[in-house]
Amino acid sequence: MADQITNYKCPACSGPLHFAAKSGKMECEFCGSSYSVEEIEATYAEADAKAAQAKAEADNKPASDNEWEVSEERWNGEGMKSYSCPSCGATLVCDDTFAASSCPYCGNPTVVPGQFTDMLKPDFVIPFKLEKDDALEALKKHYGKKYLLPQAFKNANHLDEVKGVYVPFWLYDGKAYGDCVYEAEKSQTKRQGDEEITTKEIYHVERKGTLEFSKIPADASTKMDDNLMESIEPYKYEDLKPFSKAYLTGYMADKYDVEAKDDAPRALKRARESTKNALYTDVKGYTSVTTKTENIKVDQGKAYYAMLPVWLLTTRWNGNNYTFAMNGQTGKLVGDLPTNKPKMWLTIAAVFTAVMLGAMLIADWAVGGCLVAAIVTAGIVGVILYNSTKSVAHVTAANNYITENGVNITHRKDTFLRKEESRQKIKTGN
Repeated sequence: MADQITNYKCPACSGPLHFAAKSGKMECEFCGSSYSVEEIEATYAEADAKAAQAKAEADNKPASDNEWEVSEERWNGEGMKSYSCPSCGATLVCDDTFAASSCPYCGNPTVVPGQFTDMLKPDFVIPFKLEKDDALEALKKHYGKKYLLPQAFKNANHLDEVKGVYVPFWLYDGKAYGDCVYEAEKSQTKRQGDEEITTKEIYHVERKGTLEFSKIPADASTKMDDNLMESIEPYKYEDLKPFSKAYLTGYMADKYDVEAKDDAPRALKRARESTKNALYTDVKGYTSVTTKTENIKVDQGKAYYAMLPVWLLTTRWNGNNYTFAMNGQTGKLVGDLPTNKPKMWLTIAAVFTAVMLGAMLIADWAVGGCLVAAIVTAGIVGVILYNSTKSVAHVTAANNYITENGVNITHRKDTFLRKEESRQKIKTGN
């Protein structure tokens, strides 16, 4: 027997309801009525309880249930389950992480209430604020800014899929403790006669401090690329709301398949990096600073389970898949693009030639100096152009999640060690 899923229906006309990002309300597709999430929650509270009970009873049934055995054998997958749409009666076969979608037969938004019971129920949700058209417009702007994007990609590109997804995240609190030692240098160079005299003062520097973090995110789905999800951060946590299934209607949603304990190292590593950077940047007034020792510890606090909004846009071109992600709350969109390599190399060659000729004819440099300047400049331009098509990156720090208490430096000590002096003859032309 298939587990039951829930369609939220309009109290006025029984038409399907979906959560509308722009209004922040549940809206009827037929009569245009709108309701607050709280109103619909109250209406469906009893139905959800019955659905959760039915799921629990079904889960306790013996594994010899004939219909389920056939379904599992047919799909040849682990953890597959079947669900029955209450609107049209169609049976949907999905994996264990399925939580919300729409029926492919009647199109009605659906939610599997039993997926959010007990320990699986999220603590928070940030509702979608932006809609599909916003995502398409953001992607258009993303294309338009890229000098090296092949024109054929723009002209022949058709999106295969655009979907709004509530992605499961773990949000971690934590407190970090740092104890670092540095060697710092103050350097000064002056001219005396035909010599350059460089004076260096060497210092032993100590910094200790603490940082408190609130809700560092780590996506909890193996289906999502971690770098892609990190690149659309940050979310604005003032919009965090107590979880309600009503927010999921009209969108895709998964429950987590990565445990909080397994996701925690990613978040704690980011907190550790932010602590290291905070202590390092507190060392000021020196011309150079070298880290000698680092001792950083991060204590994990509470972990929250949240559903955060993401628009995913996918396309295929020249045999390659391209996925773009947009933060469904803030509108930040990222996604790596193909590069027009002939155009890139022609541009690099043009820059190299211009710098070479300019240094020789205008600055009257020696050939060796001109060559070095041309290579360096062209190389820098090439890197900048190539990186302009790459917006997905691994995020290493957690600066956006430092609490209002900020950085608390508990120990500062700068000790002068020694003074060094070096002299060098100034070369003069004949």
